[in-house]
Amino acid sequence: MYCLSVNINLEILIYFIIPLLLGWMMDLMFGDPAGPVHPVVWFGKAIAFFEKRLNKGKHKVIKGALVSSVLILATIAVSGAVNHFTGFYFRFMHNLENWHIIYAVLIRSIFIFMFLAGTTLIREVREVFKAVDRSLEEGRRQVARIVGRETGNLSAHEIRTAALETLAENLSDGVIAPLFWYLLGGLPAMAAYKMVNTLDSMIGYKTGRYKDFGMVAARIDDAANWIPARLTAFLMVLATGRLSLLKFVGKYARCHASPNSGYPESALAGALDCRFGGSHTYFGEVIVKPYIGENERELTTDDMYKAARINRKAECIMITLTVAAGFALRFFTIFISCI
Repeated sequence: MYCLSVNINLEILIYFIIPLLLGWMMDLMFGDPAGPVHPVVWFGKAIAFFEKRLNKGKHKVIKGALVSSVLILATIAVSGAVNHFTGFYFRFMHNLENWHIIYAVLIRSIFIFMFLAGTTLIREVREVFKAVDRSLEEGRRQVARIVGRETGNLSAHEIRTAALETLAENLSDGVIAPLFWYLLGGLPAMAAYKMVNTLDSMIGYKTGRYKDFGMVAARIDDAANWIPARLTAFLMVLATGRLSLLKFVGKYARCHASPNSGYPESALAGALDCRFGGSHTYFGEVIVKPYIGENERELTTDDMYKAARINRKAECIMITLTVAAGFALRFFTIFISCI
């Protein structure tokens, strides 16, 4: 039993915790890597390929559901194969060589690195604020890189608001939710979540073109983000040290059109004492989002830096919780097996 415990704990360290910490540190240092080798780029290409050919004619809901299901299952299969082969040698401890361990850790670390997007988003938001301070047109072009809404007619205040809304929402989508699913199901669950999130970001809109075809993708994304979005809001409040903000979140989070986005957005709006929401244009159609907060004040660069600090603190808390929960879950498994 002692040997079993040692082996399991060593496996947790090598295949769960070390890759997680290395992948996270790579994200902190380098940000999200750009280029054709990025898995999310291939996710996007696959989604665009099927959307272009199938999002027409009759039965759009069924066709969209099939595309979403097939792509998610394919992602689980491929990432599961990577997960299996990078952990294969551990099952034969007497044949384990140092290069086997290094190979497994590096492969998993690289995938985790690519599935986290905390640093890049903060950098992009920082660039938006710098750009809009230089000129309105430059700010509009810069914010268009990180938001789905049309930016051609946005005011300086609307540009800053859009950037901070995205910063809050994508703390959940780009950091907390991937870590949550990594904790529950390892690399395959993390990869599957990123496919779900990419599907939603590309076809999960309530516009004429995507309303039917992307309906199932949007519902899957809602389900996948239900716990992470609420966890993100709690971690953001915890990062501010003002637990009284939970009351603000409880008041405004459910006002959002999305069942999840309102939670991180309301946490940040409360922390900054500002107002998010309003009417935005997506693909030529106006979408009305309820307001979150009441203080319609001008946002400043100081607000951006404060928001970035909140994001970083929440991220660090989540990493700590993931490591601790990873050990706890495995110890619980050992305990149950001994009963």
